[in-house]
Amino acid sequence: MKHKIHFTKMHGAGNDYIYVDTLLYNIEDPEELARRWSDRHKGIGSDGLVLIGRSRIPEADFTMRIFNADGSEAMMCGNASRCVGKYVYEMGLTTSKEVRLLTLSGIKTIHLSVRDGLVDASTVDMGEPVFENPLQFLPQGTGLREGTFVSMGNPHYVVFTEDIDAARQEGCGLEHHPAFPERCNIEFAEMRPDGIRVRVWERGSGITQACGTGACAVAVAAALTGRAERRSRILMDGGTLDVKWCLQDNHVYLTGPAEFVFEGEIELS
Repeated sequence: MKHKIHFTKMHGAGNDYIYVDTLLYNIEDPEELARRWSDRHKGIGSDGLVLIGRSRIPEADFTMRIFNADGSEAMMCGNASRCVGKYVYEMGLTTSKEVRLLTLSGIKTIHLSVRDGLVDASTVDMGEPVFENPLQFLPQGTGLREGTFVSMGNPHYVVFTEDIDAARQEGCGLEHHPAFPERCNIEFAEMRPDGIRVRVWERGSGITQACGTGACAVAVAAALTGRAERRSRILMDGGTLDVKWCLQDNHVYLTGPAEFVFEGEIELS
């Protein structure tokens, strides 16, 4: 017997996901649904599927699970986190302008900027960056570009270059490089007078319009290597994100827009 699932399409700087409220629906096979629904020709079309739930622990208000377009489960997504904040507030699931969100990378706090009852921007505390080696380079002789490894709850490899379009040709090879046994998100970044121009190859999704954790990783890598101060404008294909690496608490704060695209229903057999 078939039944219908109500979904909401949202994006943060072009990083688009399908959002489902699991308080209303039981999603039994999110990996398969993420693959099917994310197809931009035969499905809804997205970078993946996000499931929103109510937290069972008092330290958090809601939960977020993220499944990439290939069905793999992601640890964290900054843009999706900000969209969840807008979703739960504007859908009336909370009246608080501070939302504590439980993810596979821990609890993230989202601060909402509200005007006339609508969220016009949100900031998520992404926590502290982690460096297995602050300047980890791939082995010489691999034919692949050198870069900086930064973990923002999920792994990122940042390549500074004047050819960000190379992400389309080299992103897949870097994602699956033996140096990254769990695969890796890849950012190609170019320093510009008005900010850092970035193109992202996301683990499990390929080229995307934006990546929140990727923007944070780029900003941290730029500061770490002396290319920028501790606050950067990250210029991505789908929009601009503001990232601050705070000296006082060592946390990274990601700010940017979150937008509803459309709502709909899809049959689930």
